[in-house]
Amino acid sequence: MDASRILDLFLFAIPSLIVGLIAYYFFKEHTKNEDGRRRFLLKKDLQVSAMPLRLQAYERLALFLERISPNQLMVRVTPVSSSKEDYEMLLIQNIEQEMQHNIAQQIYVSEKCWSVISAAKNATIQLIRKASLLEKTDTANKLREVVLTEMMERRAPSDAALSFIKDEVSDLW
Repeated sequence: MDASRILDLFLFAIPSLIVGLIAYYFFKEHTKNEDGRRRFLLKKDLQVSAMPLRLQAYERLALFLERISPNQLMVRVTPVSSSKEDYEMLLIQNIEQEMQHNIAQQIYVSEKCWSVISAAKNATIQLIRKASLLEKTDTANKLREVVLTEMMERRAPSDAALSFIKDEVSDLW
């Protein structure tokens, strides 16, 4: 075989290789775009079906925050005895029970939102405990009075968490 024939075969093979590489590149990009489009459509469909569940979770957590607000809690949970310790434990138990009923909602909200809600719950419990430790608080009714007076002077911890939930829900749109 002479050198000119090898050179001719090589010159014929170069355009074929170039066309093959270009076709490979285009098919690779096309497959990548199709895969991205399918993922986008799947994610869009999942968001459509998940949105009502997320909104329901926000609704339940807003209701939870309203129920543990000291003003609402004191009206709903009345003391069974005059012991401030018993009433304090009853209030805290009620808050913890409300939290347990809504704990599964955390999978539908952001981690930051759940942290804010947990902080509001803990701050409400702390508020009740601090009011119970005051010297002037000697009965369950006095504990109610002290906590309600405290709520007149400042915002409830659940109010800030409720504002955070409203902001997060408005970001969904």
